[in-house]
Formats: sequence, C-alpha cells, structure tokens
Amino acid sequence: MIARAADDRVDLAARVRAAVRDIPDFPKPGILFKDITPVLGDPALFSAVTTGMSAPYRAEGVSHVVAVESRGFILGAPIAQHLGAAFVPVRKPGKLPHRTMRQDYALEYGSDAVEMHADALGGDARVLIVDDVLATGGTAAATAALTRLAGGQVVGFSFLIVLAFLGGAGRLGGARVETVVSY
Repeated sequence: MIARAADDRVDLAARVRAAVRDIPDFPKPGILFKDITPVLGDPALFSAVTTGMSAPYRAEGVSHVVAVESRGFILGAPIAQHLGAAFVPVRKPGKLPHRTMRQDYALEYGSDAVEMHADALGGDARVLIVDDVLATGGTAAATAALTRLAGGQVVGFSFLIVLAFLGGAGRLGGARVETVVSY
C-alpha cells in the first residue's frame, strides 16, 4: 500500500508539472511565474491536487486550515473539507471585516503584513497552513507566526509548488513541509 501511495504522488507530480505554465517576466522582469490556472481548470487534476495536499495530514488531527490570500484560498478551502477542518483566511491588511491580528514581515526591499480574524483560532487549534507556492518563505513564516500569536499550533505546511532553490523551507523553523511539486 505504501508503494502505491508513493507511485500515486509521483504520478500526480508529473501531471501537475505538465499542466503548470511558465510565464516569463511576470509580474516583473526577471521573474519566471508558475501559472497554476491550468491545474485549476482541469476538474480531475484539481481534485487530485487537493486530495494529495491533504493526504499527508489526515492522521494529524488538523482542526483548522489557514490559507494565504489569494491562490491559497482556492486550494485551502477544499483541503479543509477533505480534513473535516475549519477554513481560516489570511489576508493583506484591511481586507477582513472583523477585529484582526496582524503580523508584519520583511521583504527583500521593504515590508508587508498579513492579518487574520482575532477569534479565528483557539488555544487547542491544530493548524495546517496552505498556499500555492513556497518561494522565499516570508509570507509562510509570517502566517505561522500569526497562527501562533492567535493561539494555534502549527502542525505543518502544504504547498502545491515549492521553489526549493530559493530556500523558503529554511525560514519555517524546521516545521513539516509537504509539496506536490518541487523545482
């Protein structure tokens, strides 16, 4: 059974690699953007992706899926459903309507911040953080810090794509990181 699961993950990774489009110089010159919209546009592949992203955490007692704006929402909501967990959106400042908590973080040239509702998690929350791509790790690390500030325990991270050459996983404090595809 374990060999079958490994074969399924290899097959899923190959299917995702074949579907993802590389868009040069987007959103600015020198960036090679990984466009996941063809994955989302294929109902069977989209379903397989969210099933595959949730599978490593099925036995971890995840109570909340925290997903990062905006493509993380697309993946995080069905992953929350697969895990029987609550869905918690993390957004850029000023986008959530209720009282929020905020985590600032440094970018290569400047800073940014993420927010979540202050009442989104409780002290017993076991949280899976989901996003589409892990690049340098700044947003994911800030989301983890915000999750802990809100009283949650980070069980791990699940990404569709990890750009391993950028070293983002190293900013996540040794937390468990699962991915479908690594470049």
